[in-house]
Amino acid sequence: MNASLAVSTVIFALRSSGRFGGDEGERALWLPLVRRIREPYDGMWALPGGPLGDDEGLAESATATLERTTGLAPRYLEQLYAFGDPHRSGDTAPGEETGRAVGRVVSVVYWALVGEEEARAARVGQNVRWFRAEELPRLAFDHNLIVEYALWRLRNKVEYSRIASAFLGDTFTLAQLREVHEAVRGQVLDPANFRRQVEATGALVDTGEVLTGVRHRPPRLYRYNTTVDLADQGPLGRAAQQ
Repeated sequence: MNASLAVSTVIFALRSSGRFGGDEGERALWLPLVRRIREPYDGMWALPGGPLGDDEGLAESATATLERTTGLAPRYLEQLYAFGDPHRSGDTAPGEETGRAVGRVVSVVYWALVGEEEARAARVGQNVRWFRAEELPRLAFDHNLIVEYALWRLRNKVEYSRIASAFLGDTFTLAQLREVHEAVRGQVLDPANFRRQVEATGALVDTGEVLTGVRHRPPRLYRYNTTVDLADQGPLGRAAQQ
């Protein structure tokens, strides 16, 4: 059986029920999907993706596809997983346009996290639309399963890493950080308990600055303490730091 390689990307952003940056409703995880315009699954929504070019690296392919379909260039882009079940039909692959059998398709999936400022720049239209991650329609291929796995990974990783900062930027308030955790974990967190928990980890540094432009007492701004290893990254992670 012939096998083809494709690259897809799950992009998560925090937004309210209204427009990006608005105050309407609680923040939740949303992601952009692309409407397919050919068979198989013509007219159905799918993750941005496509076949790996002969002269492209995996991350290069993911970045190029995101820019082409959504106009996004996320700061945070990480390889998520490779989906290659022998019985899956996956993604756009060489040959589908001609009707030839494409055989097995292995999809290398990346995930990207974007803040509200980045998300505002996303291209939307008839064939590109944002959906709430918890309220997706039936997607093409096995993309519902891929999104479900990406959500599981994100919820686990937010507990022990600095990944929340991808939604926030370099500095943030504790309330903003808690809002990210609540949206990702899908639960309301007690502010006092959350403060005690994050302060106990030693993961945050008080910048000595405050958030400006607010009506009430300006809250302190924090950043992640990059001298603290929040998780063991293994041999590859340690080698990258040398």
